Amino acid sequence: MEAYTGFAQVYDKFMDNIEYDKWCEYLVSILKEYGVNYGIVLDLGCGTGNITERLSDKGYDMIGVDYSQEMLNMALEKRKNGGILYLCQDMRELDLYGTVAAVVSLCDSINYITEFEDLVTTFRLVNNYLDPGGIFVFDLKTIELYRSIGESVIAEDREDCSFIWDNYFDEEDCINEYMLSIFVKGDDNRYDKFSEEHYQRAYTVEEIKEALNFAGLEFVTVYDAFTRNEPNSESERIYVVARECQKNQVSK
Repeated sequence: MEAYTGFAQVYDKFMDNIEYDKWCEYLVSILKEYGVNYGIVLDLGCGTGNITERLSDKGYDMIGVDYSQEMLNMALEKRKNGGILYLCQDMRELDLYGTVAAVVSLCDSINYITEFEDLVTTFRLVNNYLDPGGIFVFDLKTIELYRSIGESVIAEDREDCSFIWDNYFDEEDCINEYMLSIFVKGDDNRYDKFSEEHYQRAYTVEEIKEALNFAGLEFVTVYDAFTRNEPNSESERIYVVARECQKNQVSK
């Protein structure tokens, strides 16, 4: 079963607790801190375009890439800015027409890469498509967050849709697995059921640094989410900042 197929229809409804404006302001502050004030920005794992749209409103020329066509269909339906280019691609096989000033990846999209080798491959592609000195900013759920969820069942019931989330975290492999059952009310007042399996991996900061190094990217810093503080034992989400450096070295 593929992820984000049936869930795409109700994703924005169930994610209405996410403070996307706050997330975008924080992200833009990082981009500007590292000199990305304008230009082309790639949103990797863009989903329904919530961050993509907001970055476009901030003046960036946006490209959104996601593996799920269903999620991209939702992004296209609500698109306000006709200048956004949405592409259906696997981030492990990223293929762009040229380089970009920055790559961003939020909402734990990178956690969906469960093999270290695939993580390196993705980072190498990011490096390939960054301008010289370009910035890569991405977030990650931490092992502390996955541990806190552990083996549990989460459910939510709305007027026209509901879900049941059956979660399990494998401490040894650092893989978080959840079975998602979604129920969506149709025009005939009957409910359609969709089932999806999702897998995410918790990476340590050291593993991320190693993957970035293998990919030729320079690790710059890591923040406890929405702060400029270092992560701590209670951090549930972190932001990593990396920089393209090999093109500059070649040009010297």
